[in-house]
Amino acid sequence: MTQKVSGSPFLKPFFLRAPVRVVSPLQQRRHTLPASEFRNLTPQDAISVFEIEREAFVSVSGECPLTLDEVLNFLGQCPELSLGWFEEGQLVAFIIGSGWDKERLSQKAMTQHVPDTPTVHIHVLSVHRHCRQQGKGSILLWRYLQYLRCMPGLRRALLICEDFLVPFYLKAGFKEKGPSEISVSNMQFQEMEYTLGGQAYARRNSGC
Repeated sequence: MTQKVSGSPFLKPFFLRAPVRVVSPLQQRRHTLPASEFRNLTPQDAISVFEIEREAFVSVSGECPLTLDEVLNFLGQCPELSLGWFEEGQLVAFIIGSGWDKERLSQKAMTQHVPDTPTVHIHVLSVHRHCRQQGKGSILLWRYLQYLRCMPGLRRALLICEDFLVPFYLKAGFKEKGPSEISVSNMQFQEMEYTLGGQAYARRNSGC
């Protein structure tokens, strides 16, 4: 069997060979799907995205970063700024981003996509409940940032997070920009920034 990892034109497909094994006819259809695939999300993925997001966030904070309508809006306007991780056809983790044109994020950034800008606003990173505590969030974030490096004109990524998540993003290479002006249901956030670097760095280090 061959494991396929693919995505948009910027995510070059590659294959990982696995030992060949015999499967029963009942399993055959299941194994026609790639074991693991990375690709941009589409509006058709919106329901799966929202279900994972709702389970992950509502139980903790009572709020979803994005409503279903906002998910549909961003996946319609800027699907190239999203990335989903699928295992045997099922979404297990995802990131949704949009374009932004200011130095810092504001409340408008939560629902607005500004095209043709050097800044990506990462709205949400979420992992399916059955796939947590496996390092999938870190892996997906790393792949997403390397993918952004390959996109012409992008120079940085911004996000907001609660204090307990700051170490996670620092470990991924983000730097703190200080308290965010954005608040949701009286929750306060820190703003984080990741420098994507120049195209020469991207070509040398990311296989672009």
